[in-house]
Amino acid sequence: MLQAALAFALAAPAGLLITSPAQAAAERCWATHYGPQPPGALTAGGEVFDNNAYTAATSLTRRPQLPFGTRVQVTNVANGRSLVVRINDRGTFAQTPQEPKCLDLTDGAFGRLGGSLNPDAGHIVVTQKVLD
Repeated sequence: MLQAALAFALAAPAGLLITSPAQAAAERCWATHYGPQPPGALTAGGEVFDNNAYTAATSLTRRPQLPFGTRVQVTNVANGRSLVVRINDRGTFAQTPQEPKCLDLTDGAFGRLGGSLNPDAGHIVVTQKVLD
């Protein structure tokens, strides 16, 4: 009996951690990737665009707007691959209830997540979680 009570006492806090608000805050949406950019192109944050960096544009229609420099954990729902990108750009993404687009990733980040760089298959379903 004492062992069962002890097991419950230890398991209950662990269960609370699993359902913490921070973990529930992950948003499910579509991510796309940038297409070809001209040499020396600048992001909205003023940086020279690097298509191999782990950076992303967030939607101009997102409320609240993510500030430049915000780190976001992005996970491909289909394969579980995950990485952290830094927001350094803004984009104008077409939004529909069926396809809520949240991020435009560099080709480097998109490929690392397992996305196809084929223009006809250039989107993946992801979860995004703001880290800071």
